[in-house]
Amino acid sequence: MQLAEFIHTIGADNPALKKGYRQHMYINGEWRESASTFLSYNPATGEALGPVAECSTEHTRSAIEAAHTAFASWRHTTAHSRSALLYRTWQLMKERQEELAQLMTAEQGKPLKAARNEVGYAADFLLWFAEEAKRNYGETIPSARADQRFIVSHAPVGVVAAVTPWNYPISMLTRKLAPALAAGCTVVLKPAEATSLCAIAVFKLLEEAGFPAGVVNLLTCSEPRAIGEVFCTDPRVKKLTFTGSTAVGKQLATACAPSLKRVSMELGGNAPFIVFDDADPVRAAKGCALVKFLNTGQACISPNRILVHHKSHDSFVQTLQSRIEAMVPGNGKDPATTIGPLINSAAVEKMQRQVEDALSKGATLICGGHKLDGEQFSQGHYYAPTLITDVTQDMLIAQEETFGPIAAVMRYDDESDLMQIANNTHYGLAAYIYTRDISRALLSMEQLDFGIVGINDINPTSAAAPFGGMNASGLGREGAREGMSEYLETRLAGLSL
Repeated sequence: MQLAEFIHTIGADNPALKKGYRQHMYINGEWRESASTFLSYNPATGEALGPVAECSTEHTRSAIEAAHTAFASWRHTTAHSRSALLYRTWQLMKERQEELAQLMTAEQGKPLKAARNEVGYAADFLLWFAEEAKRNYGETIPSARADQRFIVSHAPVGVVAAVTPWNYPISMLTRKLAPALAAGCTVVLKPAEATSLCAIAVFKLLEEAGFPAGVVNLLTCSEPRAIGEVFCTDPRVKKLTFTGSTAVGKQLATACAPSLKRVSMELGGNAPFIVFDDADPVRAAKGCALVKFLNTGQACISPNRILVHHKSHDSFVQTLQSRIEAMVPGNGKDPATTIGPLINSAAVEKMQRQVEDALSKGATLICGGHKLDGEQFSQGHYYAPTLITDVTQDMLIAQEETFGPIAAVMRYDDESDLMQIANNTHYGLAAYIYTRDISRALLSMEQLDFGIVGINDINPTSAAAPFGGMNASGLGREGAREGMSEYLETRLAGLSL
């Protein structure tokens, strides 16, 4: 079944759904059924989009076996051959961008414009690593001995188990698949249960592009724990790559430790957004509104603690408030919508808990601060875009990752402990600085314990740039040449002449 046919089987009013049409898993080049299914839902309406195959541990081991068998030949394909397949997948994704975006809006909830942008970003990783596949360079190292030569080369690690999140359900797939395949690894991927249909759509493209059987495998499930245990304990899996919460990442890394699997983890964040006294508060507030409410705040790089100098505070808050109040919540398929739903009811409850905690400890509610109701929102998971001020470090919203549409502003007067406040978190993914002083910007960047720092820049990400965090925000990097290095072993040859 091609992508267009697959899309046709999705939707609450589609006859295929009423007939119990099942979306299958992809194992060893075949779409396979399962004895049981689970449903994928539209978070904007609560409607079921379609039943998805529920994989078992037997399916998981079968997929690992397929990847293990395919690796024996895939690892020896030329870099140019792997590049051509990735390039073909990039072409297909660009051609089907609108279909993929429509599906993403239906299953994940983001506005259609944002979904189109994400598909384009996902395609960027395919193109970048199609090119990077041909740049897996080695080197020679001078020896102290005249009769000796050292040669360094790189080899694929082997079978990769990948686990991806729901907030960016297509770009997070290609950010893992593309470098692994470019390096010569085979992959077994488990997407987030909430966005399984988006993953199936991507694998339709991989199949159409012509990847050999067993090189890419897809497992869908609603209860991931058992599959994760197999990923971590099966000796044929040589690497686990995971994007998700820090708590789950720690569990997976611990389970991988006995077999010394390589792991890379892209985990949570608690980003500070620092507005210095010399910054343009209006420009900073406009930037903050864009990145804070990106994907309804469901982005690991979204600012969580907005630190504004008292001289700029009122102007910044006024501009931010006007931006927030102009946002239009709703179903992402409506062109007027600028901010979509949260992924589920638990996310809405977390927003309310953080706001109530902040207000009970002295914060001021400027706008929002409640679950959206009314007929338009009654079946979905909507929370009003929210702005609170007078936030302090003892509040939950300053300590936890919010992952939702709440902007929390903290006023500061003295810069002497500003970096200490910004670094007062066990996370270390992204941070933001607004200032006109280049020296201050560079010195602050060097003092911030975060893997990504945006300096007057709310989008410090690209397929060509390394993405990842420090401390509890993860291990390793994705994107750029570092992204492919995560899937390569270094081999040294010493030659005696």
